Amino acid sequence: MELKIAVLAGDGIGPEIMEQGVAVCSAIAEKFGHKVSYKEALCGAHAIDEVGDPFPEETFKTCEEADAVLFASVGDPKFDNNPTAKVRPEQGLLAMRKKLGLYANIRPVTTFDCLIHKSPLKDYIVRGADFICIRELTGGMYFGKKQEPSINADGVEDALDTNYYSRPEVERILKVGYQYAQQRRKHLTVVDKANVLASSRLWRKIAQEMAPQYPDVETDFMYVDNAAMRMIQDPKFFDVMVTENTFGDILTDEGSVITGSMGLLPSASTGSSTPVFEPIHGSWPQGKGLNIANPLAQILSVAMLYEYFGLKAEGDLIREAVDASLDQNVRTPEIQVEGASKYGTKEVGAWIVEYIKNK
Repeated sequence: MELKIAVLAGDGIGPEIMEQGVAVCSAIAEKFGHKVSYKEALCGAHAIDEVGDPFPEETFKTCEEADAVLFASVGDPKFDNNPTAKVRPEQGLLAMRKKLGLYANIRPVTTFDCLIHKSPLKDYIVRGADFICIRELTGGMYFGKKQEPSINADGVEDALDTNYYSRPEVERILKVGYQYAQQRRKHLTVVDKANVLASSRLWRKIAQEMAPQYPDVETDFMYVDNAAMRMIQDPKFFDVMVTENTFGDILTDEGSVITGSMGLLPSASTGSSTPVFEPIHGSWPQGKGLNIANPLAQILSVAMLYEYFGLKAEGDLIREAVDASLDQNVRTPEIQVEGASKYGTKEVGAWIVEYIKNK
């Protein structure tokens, strides 16, 4: 197979983990006889500094013309600490999702037996947890009508974010949720706040209408606050969870933490155009250039990329290599066992590449 991949390394630790992701992608391509080409493009704070736009038109064209996008992270403290900034790195991420029509964010939450001790939850609660969060990605408050902080007619400063959803937006993401549930343990949890929010009542209404179309799937409904508690009390309850943009952003980060490290989990964003594969963590500017960032989430994003194109064996080998690295204590500092050898971002990536080459 031939694949054209747009590479958006972004900010902070992004370039460091991207280097390892690309190295693993190339090692797999060589192993299985695929032809993969890469084209780098600007995004995030780096792009603002270079051209004044966090997602320049040239980057959009590069993504649009690619078969897949491998993305790392965006974000920089100089924007985080400036509430008056008119242009922000995260706007580039939102623009990419919107322009590419990426309405479905797929985030697997899985545990690694050798890292259970790193989870903030007790062993018996978290061991065996394995579920998928499906987050609607191009609607809700992140894209609804906004009013920046300003003084209103009564002389009071206020602001506005509109949580807007339409029936087609809800139907298409629920369909994705049901399709994933059918492939797994046939249990779908629709997360909303229907007791308070009109937009959530639309979600629940449509889900209730669609449920009979999927008689093989058990559908249940859960308020977002209850879902947040249930993820801590009994994460093994969930199989596939589907929810709106804002709730999904918060719940998926909560899900990542229970596995022991945000540096372990990948994600895919899919829709009507080029799919994007990325780690769920941020740019961690404090770790930039220190060779301590965990590259596993970026590497596992490459596994999801290959699997998206039906290349299961390729994805399986990447997952096998990652599991082997963890079992052999080839780990970055935040998940390394006490007294074990020290490995950095580059060393972990190189070990995994070598494992793939020698299989």
